[in-house]
Amino acid sequence: MAGRLAEIADSFFTPAVNDLVPYEPGKPVEEVQRELGLDRVVKLASNEGPFGPFPEAREAIERCAPELNRYPDGGAYRLRTALAERFDLRFEEVAPGAGSDGLVDCLSQAMLEAGDEIVCGWPSFPSYAIDARKLGAVPRTVELRDGRYDLDAMLDAVGPRTKIVYICLPNNPTGTTNTRAELDAYFERVPEHVLTVLDQAYFEYIDDPDYPDGVEDLNAGRRVVVLRTFSKIYGLAGLRIGYALAPAAVVTAIGKVRRAFDITTPAQEAALASLDSPDELERRRRTNDEGRPELEAILREHALDPVGPALANFLFAEVGDDSRPFFETLLREGVIVRPTHGFGAPDAVRVTVGTPDDHRFLAEALDRVSTFSK
Repeated sequence: MAGRLAEIADSFFTPAVNDLVPYEPGKPVEEVQRELGLDRVVKLASNEGPFGPFPEAREAIERCAPELNRYPDGGAYRLRTALAERFDLRFEEVAPGAGSDGLVDCLSQAMLEAGDEIVCGWPSFPSYAIDARKLGAVPRTVELRDGRYDLDAMLDAVGPRTKIVYICLPNNPTGTTNTRAELDAYFERVPEHVLTVLDQAYFEYIDDPDYPDGVEDLNAGRRVVVLRTFSKIYGLAGLRIGYALAPAAVVTAIGKVRRAFDITTPAQEAALASLDSPDELERRRRTNDEGRPELEAILREHALDPVGPALANFLFAEVGDDSRPFFETLLREGVIVRPTHGFGAPDAVRVTVGTPDDHRFLAEALDRVSTFSK
């Protein structure tokens, strides 16, 4: 029998860490099946795409497998070069990261000190606030207006110690976005001492002329960082690979705080191989465009009212004062959705667009729990 481990008092850790509520990941399918004795579980909780890596990415992963005894390219040279060419930027203006989430962490480490501030909408992606608090910085969260980021109110929240303003486009967990005109008006007013981070993790899902492309703002010389990821439509969430497009000084700072060899060889090779598959990218975008209204109809048929218009691969709906009972009820039926307490919305759930078969399974589960009242 193992000996008793040492007890470490809370006072040993920094006050900022003691005050944190950590990001709560969703339950894995296998664990839910084991716990509840279920034959099938459908996971619609984490905004992963319903499809795996592109065929070219799978082949690239297989090709690099024999060399996994070697450390990866710490500078991600080939991937950064390809991304720079794609966006007509310099190599020095591209930063790889462990998903866009990993880049939020790097930006926080590089820029925030105790007492500094960040501003973001709320409810929104928790890492903006969590990563600031880890460093003793203060998150100023601004309530959404009509389910979308209220950019005017966010500008009013900017103070002399504000370093970063995060704009989540589309917003996670609501799936809503701001228009090009609204973003242009924001940039006309935002103070010079602020760096704006446009988180566009779901960019490839959207084909809308009013949807802003953050690279345009970068090329216009604005103080902006654009975050993108291969986790969603590209099907590489399990490899944790994303990138930032930013002024060279920001990319240099990210490189100083990012862990050495942070991005694995399979992640780099799979991402690189995914860049030149426009037909598969379009097929997945079209499939999502067909699946989202199907999912919305199912939710509405069961007295749920998703926020909209939603543009990404998920929907957000309020279910009552506390969404955990709803989550747990569906869980027992074999469907995992995401209660959004950690996002600042304890009364709601987020549901990812799945396959038509996933949606049928969800509809049947909702039929069985129809006695649950909103």
